[in-house]
Amino acid sequence: MGFYPNLNKEAPEEDLPRKKGFARLWELLDRDFSRFFRAGFLALLGCVPFVIGTAFAITSHVLLFAPTAGLIGGAFAGPGLCGLADTILRSLRDEPGFWWHTYRKAWKRNAKSALLPGAVGGLLLGTQIFLLFHAGILGLSTAAGAGLTAGVLLVLAVSLYLWPQLALMDLTLIQLLKNSGLLFLGQFPRSIAALFILACYIGLVLRFFMFAVSLLPFLNLWLPVLPALFLIYPGINENLHIEEKLKIN
Repeated sequence: MGFYPNLNKEAPEEDLPRKKGFARLWELLDRDFSRFFRAGFLALLGCVPFVIGTAFAITSHVLLFAPTAGLIGGAFAGPGLCGLADTILRSLRDEPGFWWHTYRKAWKRNAKSALLPGAVGGLLLGTQIFLLFHAGILGLSTAAGAGLTAGVLLVLAVSLYLWPQLALMDLTLIQLLKNSGLLFLGQFPRSIAALFILACYIGLVLRFFMFAVSLLPFLNLWLPVLPALFLIYPGINENLHIEEKLKIN
């Protein structure tokens, strides 16, 4: 069937052991690519206000615009990012069902809760990106630049675990941040590998922006997020007992 949409396709038989490694990732892609693509495209659309606002702040060289654009743009992006995480998590646990029905239901449930984490993350990310682009003009030292880069990576690292948690549970922002840190450290090698995937994707898009912008509607956000969540899902499932709780319910 390949990458063609099939919303009625059932999950694998429960008595069959799951594949591992690349074979498992390919199985997910072959079965649920259309779901990943659509959820990733909607998440990308949600990020457009953040991208436009941050780009305007950078080109206008007005620092005040950066946190404002990040705050508003991040709030817009939050629900879509949470929806993408929800779609991928459902695929990873082999949950059957019609994608649009489950996506819409999850979006309505999580949209309000995703606003604050998105706004805070967007504010931090937008401000740090602005300062990195103006490091020379502002006379920032190499150490300051390294600190800002580390700050951007920290936001990405937290987001790896924050959006999946938000898609699964109703927690406060403090609890989400605390759990994200513990989960990141709990499976550190996998977390670093997942962070590397996200960072490389974003870095390549920025480095070759004029070429990458034409591919973004097709690659959107499913491409980096799927392998990243695929890597860290075992730790999330083990610590949060996702599949065990769903079977009980």
